[in-house]
Amino acid sequence: MKLLSILFITFALALLGTKIFQGNWNFLFSGNLGMAVFILFTGFAHFKFQKGMALMIPEFMPAKMFWVYFTGIIEIAAGIGLMIPSIRELTSILLIIFLVLVFIANINSSRKKVNLFKADYSGPGMSYLYKERIPMQIILIAWTWFFGIYLN
Repeated sequence: MKLLSILFITFALALLGTKIFQGNWNFLFSGNLGMAVFILFTGFAHFKFQKGMALMIPEFMPAKMFWVYFTGIIEIAAGIGLMIPSIRELTSILLIIFLVLVFIANINSSRKKVNLFKADYSGPGMSYLYKERIPMQIILIAWTWFFGIYLN
């Protein structure tokens, strides 16, 4: 859940900034900026922790490093797309689909006890999935829907 602090802190700072500099609380901008910064952060992590990310991918999928880099690029593109009003809703829909699909890798990662940072199998396992990843995934999907589709 530490990762969510990026989302919440960016949101709070942007909200405060819009109030100070624009005179109003811009929830639409702040919510999308929070998610954009979060998803950019995770997208760039695919390039820093690529070996650990490759361990998350199910065995039946070939070319694991391709998928690590490809999904990192998708996340970076989504972060940019959330900040462009004309494509924000489409980006949000695609990002929600993406978040649901990559959850399969999160389940696989927890089963195998993957440690992304060490690129080994010393991770927390299924307790991480139940206590942190599932709640975080729900928050990310709901946040994307609320700020990218509902408020948009």
